[in-house]
Amino acid sequence: MKVVSMSGSLRENVGKKDARDLRLQGKVPCVVYGGEKEIRFYAEAKDLIELFNKPEVCFVELDINGQKVKTVPQEVQFHKVTDTLLHVDFLELRDDRPISMAVPLVLTGNSVGVLKGGKLLKRMRRLRLRALPADMPESIVVDITKLDIADEVKVKDLCNDKFKIMEDMTAAVVSIKATRNAVAAADAPAAEGEAEAK
Repeated sequence: MKVVSMSGSLRENVGKKDARDLRLQGKVPCVVYGGEKEIRFYAEAKDLIELFNKPEVCFVELDINGQKVKTVPQEVQFHKVTDTLLHVDFLELRDDRPISMAVPLVLTGNSVGVLKGGKLLKRMRRLRLRALPADMPESIVVDITKLDIADEVKVKDLCNDKFKIMEDMTAAVVSIKATRNAVAAADAPAAEGEAEAK
């Protein structure tokens, strides 16, 4: 898993007024939990927004007043009206403790069904996984090359010994849907054969 670095500063005061003052300065109150003690700190809003706008998922190594802590974001709170970033919770990583993350689904290959005129339907963009930090993948890669029209890949097809998928096992992840063009193309050879037989 990719690790990005971010700096923060310990909060001298804790409370609604302090949090409001920080936000007015372009900073966001945060907390790290899961370790020996909670660490309350703040970070620049622009750094956090840049982190959450990344298409990939990653671990975050926080440098808080010189103390480095390896974490993963757990809960991000936004203002319901303005969509302003309000608060972020980070979980401190431990090698022996499983974590949960939503990782992106990446499709590779050219589906034979799509080449025949079928339509590719990506029904899930991310999968929720539970695994030890060392076993957490950056993404789940699905090769769709062999998928024909009406074929699909289900969650159960992506299971792995290193992680547990926290989704409905019978749910479709990606499928190839028949289209009018595909049906017409499939019917054309049959119609030609009938004409030749006559």
